[in-house]
Amino acid sequence: MKIRELTPEEYPKASALLRQAFPNGNYETRLFENLHKNEKKLQEWICIHRNKAIAYIAYSNAFCGKKVCGLHLAPLAVAPEMQNQGIGSELLRFSLRHKFIKDKTLFVLGDPNFYTKFGFGHCDMPICPFDKNNEHFLAIRNNTSGIFTVGYEQEFLIGM
Repeated sequence: MKIRELTPEEYPKASALLRQAFPNGNYETRLFENLHKNEKKLQEWICIHRNKAIAYIAYSNAFCGKKVCGLHLAPLAVAPEMQNQGIGSELLRFSLRHKFIKDKTLFVLGDPNFYTKFGFGHCDMPICPFDKNNEHFLAIRNNTSGIFTVGYEQEFLIGM
């Protein structure tokens, strides 16, 4: 198993993995494809095992108005047959240690039971536009201030 930065040659593998990991919809796959088509700046890694993509993680910019105020973790995906083996956890730990990530404010909209194990905590501010009452909106190293609704890249708005 090897974790490495995603290259353009591996986009098809990552896209196929997202389709497998999220079989009940195509939001994550379309998000991935649109972010790349529009050349948005991402930090992303893929986990390869026997020449097959088994896990993927990406971070995109988070905004306060037009100013970048951190990063959004989304999506994190693990191939269905490889889930519950700690692969997603290892990929997340790996990414949190990366030089570009380790000092940034990070936001995630996800399962609190999973993400709190990695240091994420409930986030009251900023407000997440996709989560009523911020019930599943978490942050780590949140150094934002003031009341505002956190912004996402426009590609997140597809299907909303």
